[in-house]
Amino acid sequence: MAKEVILMADVAGLGKEGDVVRVAEGHLRNYLAPNKLAAPVTAATRRQLEKKRQGREQQLLQEREQAVALGKRIEEASCTIPVKAGADSKLFGSVTVTDLLAALKAQGLELAKHQLLLPEPLRELGVFQVPVKLHPDLQVSLKVWVVEE
Repeated sequence: MAKEVILMADVAGLGKEGDVVRVAEGHLRNYLAPNKLAAPVTAATRRQLEKKRQGREQQLLQEREQAVALGKRIEEASCTIPVKAGADSKLFGSVTVTDLLAALKAQGLELAKHQLLLPEPLRELGVFQVPVKLHPDLQVSLKVWVVEE
């Protein structure tokens, strides 16, 4: 026999948070309810879900504001990386995401490795624009100078 429940979180193969779905009683009793993924459809659970959604919206708004402030600092910053190069301006090695993160950390900018969208390491001298993803809908550009040591 199936029971109608409201999902309190996204469940793969079942639905998204807030969806009203019918599930087998065993699935509800053994998996969904103990993990707080679903609850019976009542006015109280709808209010609880709405309160949770509003809290998440507030948190996303704060994260976006912080990302915008960090984005301004990154766009104003300039990252200079000295490397050894040969006579034809070819590098002895390459500049990787790890090198960029170390240079940014020296300037007081903390980023995660996955935020720098460097498709491949930099292998020549010059000025490069490296995209940085700070938020799902915010991407800025970092100016990187690769200069001879």
